[in-house]
Amino acid sequence: MKRFILSILSFSIVSIAGEQATLQKNTEVHHWSYEGENGPENWAKLNPEYFWCSLKNQSPVDISDKYKVHAKIEKLNIKYDKAVNPEIVNNGHTIQVNVLEDFKLNIRGKEYHLKQFHFHTPSEHTVNGKYYPLEMHLVHKDKDGNIAVIGVFFKEGKPNPELDKVFKNASKEEGSKVFDGSINLNALLPVIKNYYTYSGSLTTPPCTEGVLWIVLKQPITASKQQIDLFKSIMKHNNNRPTQPINSRYILESN
Repeated sequence: MKRFILSILSFSIVSIAGEQATLQKNTEVHHWSYEGENGPENWAKLNPEYFWCSLKNQSPVDISDKYKVHAKIEKLNIKYDKAVNPEIVNNGHTIQVNVLEDFKLNIRGKEYHLKQFHFHTPSEHTVNGKYYPLEMHLVHKDKDGNIAVIGVFFKEGKPNPELDKVFKNASKEEGSKVFDGSINLNALLPVIKNYYTYSGSLTTPPCTEGVLWIVLKQPITASKQQIDLFKSIMKHNNNRPTQPINSRYILESN
């Protein structure tokens, strides 16, 4: 009987250890990064849910003259204001600001609601092969869960006071803070809102396709100190390489 009980206990310990190893392995498999074996070239292999990352309509892309089509397309209808007491999150991949207010984007007959905005360095999209030192993505969803993202380029120049509020209040390690104040989102957009638009994907796993991309043509400025501060918090570049355009085209507003 004693041997039988010891045998059962040994089996249980081995089973638990095996389950823990499996859970740890699954957690490791699902982890993605911007470099090394879990970098962008391997995202689709890390998790079955990331299969999108290997498909044909991925983002970001190079906004090349070869693929641009001038078109008379609608002006952007953006209704932003000040985000009060937003949550600023360092998730290890970017600095993300979650907004509480119902800020709206109306385009193509749909109403999208701003959920969050975040940053990449260097830029993820390029224009005729040119990178900008920083790019912001404003992520919106409509009532059916469809996603529209506005991309804003930053070039080095005068400091942007609203960026200071984000980067100086972000946790230096992974974590989140509620910012005690407001961020004027309109000050994070260029005055002239001509844009490029195309159908693409999320630029991070699961790389879901069907995303409406709106990349503003006119960059705004951030100081070298602001750009360097973001880089120091991230500790690495956090841009996905540009993806093949394949059979898509990019509409350019006049």
